[in-house]
Amino acid sequence: MSAVDKAFHGLRHMIATGRLSAGGRIPPEGELCEELGVSRGSLREAVRMLAALGVVEPRHGSGTYVSQLRPEDIIGSLSLTLELLPLSGLLEVYEIRRVLESHVAAQAAARSTPETVRELFALIEAMDATDDPTEASDLDHRFHAEIATAAGNPALASLLSVFRARSRKYQIFTLPEGEQMRRKSDEDHRVLATAIADRDPRAAAGAAEAHVAQTERWLRAFMPPMEEDSPA
Repeated sequence: MSAVDKAFHGLRHMIATGRLSAGGRIPPEGELCEELGVSRGSLREAVRMLAALGVVEPRHGSGTYVSQLRPEDIIGSLSLTLELLPLSGLLEVYEIRRVLESHVAAQAAARSTPETVRELFALIEAMDATDDPTEASDLDHRFHAEIATAAGNPALASLLSVFRARSRKYQIFTLPEGEQMRRKSDEDHRVLATAIADRDPRAAAGAAEAHVAQTERWLRAFMPPMEEDSPA
């Protein structure tokens, strides 16, 4: 194990065991270096790594503090690695997304408010009105984010946002069949929004699952054809 890894896992252990609590200031460098048996350079690199993950927050002139460790923030840091997935890996993740989108749609329907319904249909109208594939993708993201927020679980909303951000890298609406895909997507959005407006969790869950499954099929259009085996 390298010195940086030793410092990283040492600090992580202190936080996981509660020795360093959420929002608390971590001990001075000298004290930590002595306890962990590492140099200041190794400790600082470990702190930078934890900061990138949202676990600690360096504050200029004040020291370094453990973050509030909110689930949505920790989960959001998954984007650092999930965005590296190739399309084949993303498609494996889509099974998880299908289950989660279905769940949050049901929760959103059960907790539906007039404000949520108005926002969903306003986003649908905006999607209908634009001819810009990039803008349509942004509006699509906001539509699903609104549903996740309405479901009332910030951690789930954060995880789904990470999943959607990766899939948005593939601009499916720019494919030759893009306009047809957009029309189908807009229809799906209306069905889903209507189920939420009707406060029908079962219908909302089914609509969300079908919509994500359709998007998964479209994403597969980006997969290069498998090379045929050469004849023996």
